Amino acid sequence: MVKLRIGFFQGIFWLVFILITIFMVVMVGGLLFYGEWAAFLSVIRNPEFHFAVVFTLWTSLLATVLAAAVAVPCGFILSRYHFQGKALIDALMDIPIVLPPLVSGLALLILFGPVLGNTLDRLGLDVVFSARGVVVAQWFIATPFAIKTFKQAFDAIDPRLENVARTLGCSPADVFLRVTMPLAKGGVLGGLTMAWARALGEFGATAMLAGITRMKTETLSVAIFLNMTIGDMQFAIATAVIMLLVALILMSVFKVVTGTGVRL
Repeated sequence: MVKLRIGFFQGIFWLVFILITIFMVVMVGGLLFYGEWAAFLSVIRNPEFHFAVVFTLWTSLLATVLAAAVAVPCGFILSRYHFQGKALIDALMDIPIVLPPLVSGLALLILFGPVLGNTLDRLGLDVVFSARGVVVAQWFIATPFAIKTFKQAFDAIDPRLENVARTLGCSPADVFLRVTMPLAKGGVLGGLTMAWARALGEFGATAMLAGITRMKTETLSVAIFLNMTIGDMQFAIATAVIMLLVALILMSVFKVVTGTGVRL
């Protein structure tokens, strides 16, 4: 039997790892056992909960698809090309990560309200206080996470492999689709997971751009907030627990199926 030797240095790392794991387990356990289990059945049968679940799923998935459509070319350009102002543009794309979501939502509200609002209304593409606003806010917050992860995935690929493919007669599109993307698959799937998770739990920017309207722009996060404000703690806690469980299950299944995380 091989004994695992842990020195002082590794011991400190393990101690921190175990403590943060215990902290997360206790935090999740507190949320699970604080509420009344009888309230879960009531919440599951509630039409408002059904609306919030369906609305959150389709808006977050659409926002993730749109984030991927933007993040693939942006991540590739930032990874493969060097140009003047690259550091500034890279930092600009990170703004939604560092800004508070409320500030991001305020910036989006000004852009799609006073600046572009009239033009979009004439085209029938109103964004403010609508479901489109929810998708736009989720996309805006999730996209930088996808760009950074995709860029790291492209950085990890040896450019010589792409050069060899070009010498064999492949066009740039063929090289990207047949060499680059398959090699970056793990990082891309990880980025999609991160972007979807961020869109799933988005609240601040969504509240500012799309508003907080029951059964109209009500995501699960908004449902929790709305019911907390009227004192319906059981609905809020039950929704939070169900949201937590759904996120944990979906993320675990996705990581195992795609091989982008630790296997269960």
